[in-house]
Amino acid sequence: MDHLAYQANARQLFTEMVQGPEEDLDLGKAALLIASEEYPGLDVLRYMAKIEAMAAAVRPQIAAAEDAHDKIEALNAYLFEEQQFRGNAQAYYEARNSFLNEVLDRRLGIPITISVVYIEVGRRAGMPLYGVGMPGHFIVKYDGPDAEIFVDPFNGGRILSRAGCEELVQQIYGEPVPFQETFLATVTKKQILSRILMNLKAIYLQGKQFLKALSVVERLLLIQPHAEQEVKDRAALRNLIGMLN
Repeated sequence: MDHLAYQANARQLFTEMVQGPEEDLDLGKAALLIASEEYPGLDVLRYMAKIEAMAAAVRPQIAAAEDAHDKIEALNAYLFEEQQFRGNAQAYYEARNSFLNEVLDRRLGIPITISVVYIEVGRRAGMPLYGVGMPGHFIVKYDGPDAEIFVDPFNGGRILSRAGCEELVQQIYGEPVPFQETFLATVTKKQILSRILMNLKAIYLQGKQFLKALSVVERLLLIQPHAEQEVKDRAALRNLIGMLN
């Protein structure tokens, strides 16, 4: 399969996933399909098998844990000590941090992609984990009948209190920000994919990679067809690319 045919196939598979029911969407696979357009020939099934293997490796420890904190401690020990996943603070704005295959290979990522690994491995091992899209920093919430716990995978899985979440937002913005309860709301898998794409869009626009930016905007519109800003950006990018050609 040539480059263009592979990209078209990846786009079609991504379209089917994000336009289907939320409950049927496999977050890990959809994130890998985002990467597939950047990496023609990417073996999505091989990377899905990596996620499954990690979940299988940590499942016994999680099953044996007595409470939610112990489960989180077991997952943290496996991912951040044994597997050595970590946040890429040194090259935060590098595009590779947004591609799940690169994150799985390099054990490096930004908050949202490290959180996707955390969620997908943890869920497969039996943990009720959800994404939380705080402004400027993505975290994870353990939301079970026994506890509600916020975890920061980018920083080694540290536990965050609500006050800690508020403090983190202030640190990121460098000034007092009125904290809203909505900052701690869980987000859908489609919203997580949109946020990954928004990060890529910003990187590509900054690097004046307009064709890649257009590809990202097109995929954002597959998730939210009527997003006003994306409709405007699609038109602007098409016009700009036409002028440059």
